[in-house]
Amino acid sequence: MKNRTIGSFVAEDFRTAAIFNKYGIDFCCKGGRTLEEVCDKKEIDALVLLGELERLVSQQAENTIDFRQWPLDLLADYIEKTHHRYVEEKIPVLLQFLNKLSKVYGDRHPELHEINELFNGCAQELSQHLKKEELVLFPFVRKMVNATITGQSVEAPHFGTVENPVAMMMHEHDGEGERFRKIAALSNQYTPPADACNTYKVTFAMLKEFEEDLHKHIHLENNILFPNAIVLEQKLN
Repeated sequence: MKNRTIGSFVAEDFRTAAIFNKYGIDFCCKGGRTLEEVCDKKEIDALVLLGELERLVSQQAENTIDFRQWPLDLLADYIEKTHHRYVEEKIPVLLQFLNKLSKVYGDRHPELHEINELFNGCAQELSQHLKKEELVLFPFVRKMVNATITGQSVEAPHFGTVENPVAMMMHEHDGEGERFRKIAALSNQYTPPADACNTYKVTFAMLKEFEEDLHKHIHLENNILFPNAIVLEQKLN
């Protein structure tokens, strides 16, 4: 594995680009170097880097899990630790790549400027959205679950009923879904042009994966967590 080139890792699984970027490793113009060569030059522990790459590749697909059977507090924890963390990790990488592409290719491909602007808006809105869930909605869901276990009552939340933050979150989900429909259309469904470099290709692949993860994220909340939280609150009252 140490003798594989950086470019071959990214070609096989574009998600590895984010890991290389984290370590300041150029997978685009200097993708022909081996992992061992790069680690020696940058004084990076090759085993640590390989471990991160292997964990990424071995991640299991979510579609084998029946989330409908999960307790709501566990589902909230899962969404936070999987999808919220994913958003927080990928946003800085995508902002950096899109900014770079806009500067280098913006004259030839002006749609990049709009894609960059749209994703910047997404980054700001999603960051606030996640905090609302983590600081307001999810803690209340956990309180309700705990109340069903202990038999204790739940103090009325300042937002009145759980339906209020749920309605706000779903409205914001709709906004992000629309934003990504525009990004997909502008990018020709994430198809890089003929003159695209590796960074261009990786960025579009990452945007596609980001949208796919967002769809899973929103599905778990809109279709499972939120309606069941409303039912649970009604039972407690």
